[in-house]
Amino acid sequence: MDFSIEELRARRSKFAAAMNRYCSDWDTAICIDSVNQYYFTGTIQDGILFICKDRTAPTGSRLFYGVRRSFPRAATESPLFQNSEETSEKLLRMCSYRDIAETIGSDLGRVYLEGDTMPVAVLERLKKYFSFSLSSEKPPFLDSVIRGVRSVKSETEIRLIRRSGEAHRILLEERVPRLFREGMTETEFLAELSAEMYRLGYQGLTRFHQIQAEMSVGQIGFGTNSLYPSLFDGPGGTKGDSPASPLSVDGKRRLKKGDPVFVDIGFGIKGYHSDKTQVYFFGTEPPEEFRKAHQFCMDIQNRLADQLVPGAIPAKLYQDLMSSLSSEELDRFMGVDNHHQVKFLGHGIGLNIDELPVIAKGFDEPLEENMVIALEPKKGVVGIGLAGVEDTYIVKPEGGLCVTGGGREIIQV
Repeated sequence: MDFSIEELRARRSKFAAAMNRYCSDWDTAICIDSVNQYYFTGTIQDGILFICKDRTAPTGSRLFYGVRRSFPRAATESPLFQNSEETSEKLLRMCSYRDIAETIGSDLGRVYLEGDTMPVAVLERLKKYFSFSLSSEKPPFLDSVIRGVRSVKSETEIRLIRRSGEAHRILLEERVPRLFREGMTETEFLAELSAEMYRLGYQGLTRFHQIQAEMSVGQIGFGTNSLYPSLFDGPGGTKGDSPASPLSVDGKRRLKKGDPVFVDIGFGIKGYHSDKTQVYFFGTEPPEEFRKAHQFCMDIQNRLADQLVPGAIPAKLYQDLMSSLSSEELDRFMGVDNHHQVKFLGHGIGLNIDELPVIAKGFDEPLEENMVIALEPKKGVVGIGLAGVEDTYIVKPEGGLCVTGGGREIIQV
């Protein structure tokens, strides 16, 4: 078991307290998102999670986890269900939602749902077996509350992120430079990169909160392929294999002397991610324009990292930084061109790659110690490729503590 029963209960206690502050009329929170299942129970199954407000319970709530597949695995993996006498946490065998209703009752009161991930079809099935109401005064969604609770990491979570970050550093700074050879395709590079990831303990998948965010490993591009616009909400680009798989790699693009190589990938160990970008230059010295753009991004990252302290306001960090830049510096900053620039400088990271908080306008809640943030200043250089860096930092009183090695100069190979 990766997490103790005490930690899982502490998470639920924090969540119930947050719901009481922001959605005081709540009675039941319903989760089907696999990441939220894992966060609250320590296991991921084909199931549905009910967290019911109960101010008399030690955590301020009761938890019921209905599972189709696999009930035995859930019982083994989650410490919550080891004590059969515990009444505030129950694992329930489920063929349909009727089985849950027969145990916890059909009246759920005021319900809050995962607005980002709850399918309408599931909501309709819930209505068949339960009676409940949704908030009419505010959107009946609990996503921001759960993600806010998840944004402050425990010491156990921090240890896993630090493990991921160190493996990530070794991968991009020590292993990857050995892989390049003239004439290899992006697909061949991806295959060898993936093998190295698994050798270093990679968990085999990278999770996103953003709906339908799917990619092979990350954003990888030889030369100007890193400037190819895509649907992904990030500053980088990738041409992909075809319109059907736009965030894969280009099997026809071969590495040649004078190419930059852009590698922006997540890494994960036991559910917890780090995020890092490294830029390489193959066969020759990088052009001065490209080197200058890369150094600019490194300077931006260092400035922001120093300000990742408890109490800092993400929106102010973003506004202050952006307003300090000249028009020349803003040209193609945070994008492959001036038509595809993203409106953030960094993002939270943990069980998903794209978590809270975000260094962007509109994020006015102050940072807290042990939030984890990936800073990723990048800048497109016409006719060459994407320059820039990304590293993962823990918010600390002395400033961001980097777990992925820190922004590196272009690695010439």
